[in-house]
Amino acid sequence: MDVVLMVISVLLILVVLLQSDKSESTSNILLGANQELFAERKERGFELFISRFTLTLGILFFVICFVMSLL
Repeated sequence: MDVVLMVISVLLILVVLLQSDKSESTSNILLGANQELFAERKERGFELFISRFTLTLGILFFVICFVMSLL
């Protein structure tokens, strides 16, 4: 069970790093220069797959940690 948790955690880190950047830069966020920051954007193709895969890995990580705490 520990090995599975380690594999899921490493995969989760890698998948989060693969996700595309939604904003142009941090300074634009702080200064309010990015008008499209909260614009509704549809994810398609690879971005949609990565987003759903991240959600699935996160749920698996949570469930495995919860089960391990009960044992």
